[in-house]
Amino acid sequence: MLTTLVLPLATEGGSPLAVEWAEVIAAIVFALLLTYIIAKYVVPRFEATYHERAEATLREYQEQLADARAEAARIREDAKTQGTQILAEMREQAQAEVARIRASAEANLEAERNQVMTSLRNEIGGLATTLAERIVGETLTDDERARRTVDRFLADLDSSEPEPATRS
Repeated sequence: MLTTLVLPLATEGGSPLAVEWAEVIAAIVFALLLTYIIAKYVVPRFEATYHERAEATLREYQEQLADARAEAARIREDAKTQGTQILAEMREQAQAEVARIRASAEANLEAERNQVMTSLRNEIGGLATTLAERIVGETLTDDERARRTVDRFLADLDSSEPEPATRS
């Protein structure tokens, strides 16, 4: 069967491997025409589409970048605001602590002052009683009389002292 197919071709006009120049030229013209049409019309449209996509991607990227910068600026502002608030709170706490320490120190000083005054009054009272006994020449064993003498002595002592300067 193979021989029957090859023989008619060979008998009709030559070798089956013979080149038909009209077909080759037509194929080359068709290929060149197809290449020209693709280069003239299809490739520019692809390039325009690629260019549009690239521009759209670039715009999207720039928008995202602008959004990210705005978000970063907002975060920085929030951080500054929070930092300012934290500093203000810390200052308030420090001032409250200073006031508390100052009040505690003043209370301690006042307590110590009162304790020293009581101690001095007792000591001065004892000394005043001893001095009064020597001056008067009698014993002041009566507690009421000794107390009145000490109180009178201290009142005289207080009225003769200058007023201490007040603290600010």
